[in-house]
Amino acid sequence: MTSLSQRNMEKFLRDWRQDALNKAQYESAIYVGDKLLAMTRNDNDAFWLAQVHFAAGNHTRAHGLLSKHNLITSNPSCRYLAAHCLIKQNLFNDALLLLGEQTPSHLFSGDARRKASRTTTRSGPGRAGPKASERRHQGETDEDEAANRRNEAGMCYLRGLCFAKQNAFDRAKEAYKDALRVDVQCYEAFSQLVRNNLMSPDEEDTFMSSLDFNSVRAPHAGDDPDMECEPGEYVHMLYQTQLSKYRNPGAFNAAIESLTTHYGLEDNADILLARADLLYTQCRFKDALRITESIIQDDKFNFSAYPIYLACLYELRKTNLLFLTAHGLADSHPDEPCTWLAVGIYYFAIGKVAEARRYFSKASMMDANFGPAWIGFAHTFAAEGEHDQAVTAYSTAARLFTGTHLPQVFLGMQNHAMNNMTAAEEFLKNAYELCKTDPLLLNEMGIVYYHQDRLKDAAGLFRQALKIAEDTGSDSHAWIGARTNLGHAYRRLRLLDEALEQFDIVLREGGKDAAVFCAKGLIYLDQGKADEAAQVLHEALAIHPQDPIATELLSKALDESAKVDIEMLSGAQAVNTLLDLEEESGEMQRFEAELEERKMAARARIERKARGRGTGTGTAPASADKGKGVAGVSGGGRRRGGRGGYAALRGSMMEMSDDEGQM
Repeated sequence: MTSLSQRNMEKFLRDWRQDALNKAQYESAIYVGDKLLAMTRNDNDAFWLAQVHFAAGNHTRAHGLLSKHNLITSNPSCRYLAAHCLIKQNLFNDALLLLGEQTPSHLFSGDARRKASRTTTRSGPGRAGPKASERRHQGETDEDEAANRRNEAGMCYLRGLCFAKQNAFDRAKEAYKDALRVDVQCYEAFSQLVRNNLMSPDEEDTFMSSLDFNSVRAPHAGDDPDMECEPGEYVHMLYQTQLSKYRNPGAFNAAIESLTTHYGLEDNADILLARADLLYTQCRFKDALRITESIIQDDKFNFSAYPIYLACLYELRKTNLLFLTAHGLADSHPDEPCTWLAVGIYYFAIGKVAEARRYFSKASMMDANFGPAWIGFAHTFAAEGEHDQAVTAYSTAARLFTGTHLPQVFLGMQNHAMNNMTAAEEFLKNAYELCKTDPLLLNEMGIVYYHQDRLKDAAGLFRQALKIAEDTGSDSHAWIGARTNLGHAYRRLRLLDEALEQFDIVLREGGKDAAVFCAKGLIYLDQGKADEAAQVLHEALAIHPQDPIATELLSKALDESAKVDIEMLSGAQAVNTLLDLEEESGEMQRFEAELEERKMAARARIERKARGRGTGTGTAPASADKGKGVAGVSGGGRRRGGRGGYAALRGSMMEMSDDEGQM
């Protein structure tokens, strides 16, 4: 066979191999690739054949082929493929020996030098452009170097996988970070960082600002100046949508707006899922459910959307949909951890805690890094009051997912339930160091401070939680508990009017609640408003007739109201008696004066009669005086006769005196 014919045949076989690989016809690609390698004995053809074996799942054969041709140490791409083969065989220690445990430091410093060189070349004044041959050679060199850097970044990513399998999560996190520092386009490493919650929100911001997104270049950009920076900005926005939704919702919304407006990603599943995640953190469960439903309807095998979808169904108590979803997944995808998460959530929603625990455990064993399964597993112990087991499970989740604050929050809640306030405060402070903008965390910290009698601190945290919830557009109904707690803190601080205001808001937004009516009744009792207290406590008992607190407070309110009525009645009687005494005292004085006047009149008549006897005259005036005297007494009796009794007796005595005077 001539040399030209052999080259043509080699080209024919390579095209055939590539076409078969593109169509996932791995058996054909392996068969053709083996013949090509036997013909050329070329290292590049050996590497391609190993890649075909890897794609077909023949990891042992791929690694053996690379070893046979001594390709593992020849270049980064071969070493990366060999290490990946070992990881697929669960030979993590061997993979680490091949990869090394440290990232070559020259990759970072070399990047800085290259970036400075690019800047100088582009903007240096008075520099003539390179010749065409030099530009072509420089382009080939840059492409080779970029390919090597991508492989080095891939090896950092594999190193992180090995560390994670050995439960060395801190080292795994640093390896993933190194991968992105070497090549910011290594999305696998970025996905591991954010999906497994290995960075806190503050750490995410710091790390993102340290990455060199300007190093991202579009191939064949030509003379388009926009392509110098636009690819890097695009990658940065894509990454921004995957970060924590607690830290910077403004940056998230700006990235989403730009991606949907300028790049047409408004219907992209990942962008929609990022929106749903934000809505879920804001407790807007109906909106988040609507988005995740649309994602699943478009692609029911998008398993990344199921955790939020299932959580929304649970929060909204849609048990029928939970059952149908779990049943469908169990029939079609029993090998997916998300399937058994759905089954566990369904059983947890209907109160079958033991069954839920079994399926949460199954999901976590299928994927040790599946955070929702670990949290659900711990929740089952908390639901049954098994606080020690719940603490153990939450501690495992906190160790696996060091960047999320939620396991620390749940640990604080469990210690609070066990009345271990010191430990509860410590865990909640640890959570606060990871995330300072979660209203749930702030509310729980406020509850601990409330029970420690640190009422001003508690009220400040409750107010902060409500402010953050309002600023982020959270559903106000989700934070009724925080507002109720704020009302109780105000009540104990003796800010009774402020407390009543908070409780009124709770009743308007949260509907009728017997406990809130009881709190209002207690405040009214403190204010001495027994009637108002009795009214609101009657409303509490109308909602919950057997409420012991409302019953006791109502009894106290009625007793207080009765005491007030008795005191008011006694006071009125005393006033009336005093008035009577005063009036009778005045009557006595008038009676005595009148009596004295009549005595004097009677003596005067007697004297006149005596003189009349002596003179033989005076009958008519005596009669007239008598008539006047009787009329006077009768008239006086009528003026005072309205009260009767004492005055009437005095009037009869006066009449008797007149008669005696006549005799």
